[in-house]
Amino acid sequence: MNSISTTKKTFWILGLLLSLSTLACTTSQRPDNSSTPVSKITQPEWSKNANIYEVNVRQYTPEGTFNAFAEHLPRLQEMGVDILWFMPIHPIGKINRKENENSMGSYYSVQDYKKVSSDYGTEEDFRALVAQAHELGMKVIIDWVPNHTAWDNPWTANKEWYVLNEEGSFIPPLGTDWTDVIQLDYSNQEMRAAMVEALKYWVQEFDIDGYRCDVAGKVPTDFWVEANAELNEIKDVFMLAEDGEPELLIEAFDMNYAWEYAHIIREIAAGAMGFDRLDSLLAEDTKKFPENSYRMYFTSNHDENSWTGTDIDMYGENFQNFAVLSATIDGMPLIYSGQESVLDKQLLFFEKDEIEWKTYELVPFYTALLDLKTRNEALWNGSHGANPKRIASPEGSYAYHRTKGDNAVFVGLNNTNQPLQISMPLSQGREYKVLGQDQEAFVADTENIIELGAHSWVVFSTH
Repeated sequence: MNSISTTKKTFWILGLLLSLSTLACTTSQRPDNSSTPVSKITQPEWSKNANIYEVNVRQYTPEGTFNAFAEHLPRLQEMGVDILWFMPIHPIGKINRKENENSMGSYYSVQDYKKVSSDYGTEEDFRALVAQAHELGMKVIIDWVPNHTAWDNPWTANKEWYVLNEEGSFIPPLGTDWTDVIQLDYSNQEMRAAMVEALKYWVQEFDIDGYRCDVAGKVPTDFWVEANAELNEIKDVFMLAEDGEPELLIEAFDMNYAWEYAHIIREIAAGAMGFDRLDSLLAEDTKKFPENSYRMYFTSNHDENSWTGTDIDMYGENFQNFAVLSATIDGMPLIYSGQESVLDKQLLFFEKDEIEWKTYELVPFYTALLDLKTRNEALWNGSHGANPKRIASPEGSYAYHRTKGDNAVFVGLNNTNQPLQISMPLSQGREYKVLGQDQEAFVADTENIIELGAHSWVVFSTH
């Protein structure tokens, strides 16, 4: 019997290739389904094994500027970050600002689509930041807020560009408490043309690589089809929709949010449901979403951190387990600013609230996960990767593998407060790289009984 205990150290050992045609596992979580929709979008080639990192410039450094953040670029490159997603970089509206007139306000109340906030620096600072990121092999996308503007955006000179009430006055988006913004009217063709032109501006003038589009599902799909086509005439852009439904993925976007996944893993962490619910979600998503599209998997982001809780609040002692899950189960993993240094406070949303960087404790953890994601084709995004298949394991644990040709990854998670054993269907006589175990290598035998400590995880891989 091979029995190994778990620590949180990271070890990578070169191993042999593996053919896994006869694994004894439970049913696939993404079965073949000829009725699954097919996306009309082809993602940029560079995105097939990419990950994404959300940058909160305001809170990242004491200065809260582009230039101060730029000092972190070499560190993020070494960690393996591929895509930098910058939260909105535009000036923030002053009229009806949240929380009060002296507040810094919401990033998502855009005063001018073609300017950068002076709080962050100058246009030249941002242009230099994009160029430096590109030199280091990273892509840059910026947050775009197309559904609404600040009350003092210059577009308000064209009242017909906005939804108005019966008195002819501007109104916030219906059904929200977003009192610092007003709703745009996408039935107005002039406004739509201006929005496309503004989107093209940042690609043409700053060489950004795409957009994360705020509440993208509230904007008509045909607008996104038009905008995507015009942007792609400039360069092959990457488009991320803050939306959880299939339509935008089918018609115009490269990736959207795995929102329901994020909600379910928090419920699992809280003990409100078991991992069977995750299995059923993955099966449901197989039927709903194009296999050739990307979904973004995450444990936190700016909304979840500020409004829901810290990583420890949401996941307790099993945070690393869920971070491993989110990096290996499917799609593209997201890391939020500060998570690599144990983000143990909720950052204020409307004020300056600097990240406490401490000792960058989880940098080796995330570096290992992102390295595995890059190298092992089984974990690549969308149809470039492999479908996850569940491996039987004790209650309170979760195990699965993803296999594509000679590329394979096996994952075991123990969410309980007791050690337990998982039988991994590894190929006899093969040697595996091991992540999350205090040993140099693992050679599979006939049993492969893996002992996992309480609240711990392990990953075996062939590459």
